[in-house]
Amino acid sequence: MQNYYHTFHIPVMGTGHSVDTPIRVAPLGITSVISLVDDILLEKIRKYYSKKFGLPYSKIQRNAVDGRAKRTTAYLDLVHEIVRIKMENIKKQPFFKKNDKTKYFELLPDKSRLKIEYNKLLEMRAGLKRNVLAKDLTNRMRPGSIDVNIMVKLDRIYHDNILPITDEFSDAKTALRGYAESSLESAIVFSAGINQRLFHYMTRFKDFYRDKTGKIKKKIILKVSDFRSALIQGKFLAKKGLEVYEFRIESGLNCGGHAFPSNGFLLPSLLKEFKEKRDGFTAKFLPLIQKYYKKMGWEYPEKALSARPVITVQGGIGTHGEDHRLREQFGMDLTGWASPFLLVPEATCVDASTRELLKQAGKEDLYVSDVSPLEIPFNNIHKCGSEMWTNKRVAKGKPGSPCAKGFLASNTEFTKQPICLASRQYQKIKLKEIKNMEISAKEKERLIQQVVEKACLCDHLGNGALITLGIADEKNSPQSICPGPNIAWYKRLYSLKEMVDHIYGRGRSLAPSKRPHMFAAEIVMYVDYFEKLVTRSAYTQIEIKRLREFKDNLEQGMDICLDIAKMKPYRGENLASIPPCVEGQRKRLRVIYASFKKNNIITIPQKHKDNTPAMMAL
Repeated sequence: MQNYYHTFHIPVMGTGHSVDTPIRVAPLGITSVISLVDDILLEKIRKYYSKKFGLPYSKIQRNAVDGRAKRTTAYLDLVHEIVRIKMENIKKQPFFKKNDKTKYFELLPDKSRLKIEYNKLLEMRAGLKRNVLAKDLTNRMRPGSIDVNIMVKLDRIYHDNILPITDEFSDAKTALRGYAESSLESAIVFSAGINQRLFHYMTRFKDFYRDKTGKIKKKIILKVSDFRSALIQGKFLAKKGLEVYEFRIESGLNCGGHAFPSNGFLLPSLLKEFKEKRDGFTAKFLPLIQKYYKKMGWEYPEKALSARPVITVQGGIGTHGEDHRLREQFGMDLTGWASPFLLVPEATCVDASTRELLKQAGKEDLYVSDVSPLEIPFNNIHKCGSEMWTNKRVAKGKPGSPCAKGFLASNTEFTKQPICLASRQYQKIKLKEIKNMEISAKEKERLIQQVVEKACLCDHLGNGALITLGIADEKNSPQSICPGPNIAWYKRLYSLKEMVDHIYGRGRSLAPSKRPHMFAAEIVMYVDYFEKLVTRSAYTQIEIKRLREFKDNLEQGMDICLDIAKMKPYRGENLASIPPCVEGQRKRLRVIYASFKKNNIITIPQKHKDNTPAMMAL
């Protein structure tokens, strides 16, 4: 279901932090996203909410046939039913009272047609006309969409590290099947790249296609890093008749969770390209989609011919002015706000200890870590429960975690069946190998640290939710959380209304005026990342070429940011922070690159116009 009323959504946050967010905010009209990685967690949360709302519950055993898909379907159906019940109860509430119905309308953006007519209602005298309008407004109330997320790279074909299973029962496909067979009318977000087998598997479910009226019951959202990726994935799906409802652009580094850095392309560069080329999407995809419908003997609805993909953006947005810039200058249809909602108890499921840690966090406490067993950069915070638990195990000489779920098991360095880099099994073998290496003590210590810092994200990312709901004991449930660096500027707990008013620029901003612009913050992160790439470089020709391209792309992005800084700022938008940031970080970038060149006098083979060999200096 499209969220017609709000201009923002709440993206997925870990496996547990947004696990019940739709129950909390969908009845108030706000769209949010649930992760489908951990079906074991979903089952525990389903039991809790079934009891809370007096709904029937029958446990789906872990070894049940197609249990992962069934647990996913059961949880999503429960969430759908609870949201329906809460929505109906809110609709029955009277106007002109302090209740959730009033809250529903007060949260709406001021330019919303529904909000304008609601304000008109408040000014009307009692009578037939007011009653008619009140009934009409009530009928037009609808919940936010209950969207879901699949990280397509997490696609094991081994369960419980025991037996190989058929492709149809891989993790990603069972999660998709669980969603496809649910009663939801919403959207599924595919993140972390492309999984061709998974995308092909969608063709089995008619809900991903248009019906005779032109409606798509289950829409497709692709989280993309750049325009080229959007085009490639969009065409792949179009050839199967599948339409991308939304392309969701995310900053590669200025975000929460796993980070997928671009090759130096800053967010303004990416948004500029999408704005310039988005009108060509339909022309590229529609003929392929129609061809598939014709092959299947289906009629493509005429009313759908004018449809075009929604383009949204998320990652590091912190003020109303920045949000406004993204929608007005770059033409984004909607925006995603994630990390600030971690400090909104009405919206997210975060335990008290971790919320306190987030409240106290400074910039130095938030960092891009290497703790993920997927070996993908992971946004993290120092002194979280997971870090402390992991360090204690290392200090006791018992590194590694019990691998109860194995969702991130992907390493076959020592075993035929994939195991997790954070597991006891892997770390025991790897540490023994390192200790037997004939290398310096310093290098040995560095390699050991790389091994033992890996954290059990499968369990730890969901523990906060279990603690919050009273399902687990904090003492035995280390918590991991993955906020974006933007959280450093939010210093207390907020009500849902406070945060929504902040997004829409109503009242005083929750972020201090000194907070650097999101574009300035992203520049610093990319120069930091460039420095890390240089430090780790083996100086192969491929790396040298990539680092040169990275630097050039980054400098071009800086130029775009300087052009933006010359414009008139929107309310609460700190454009003044961009020029000094660009000046300082450009200088720093060039110093890093100059040192890289100086230390490595390497040449790269090129060719003259006549195809004779030539050499080009680094």
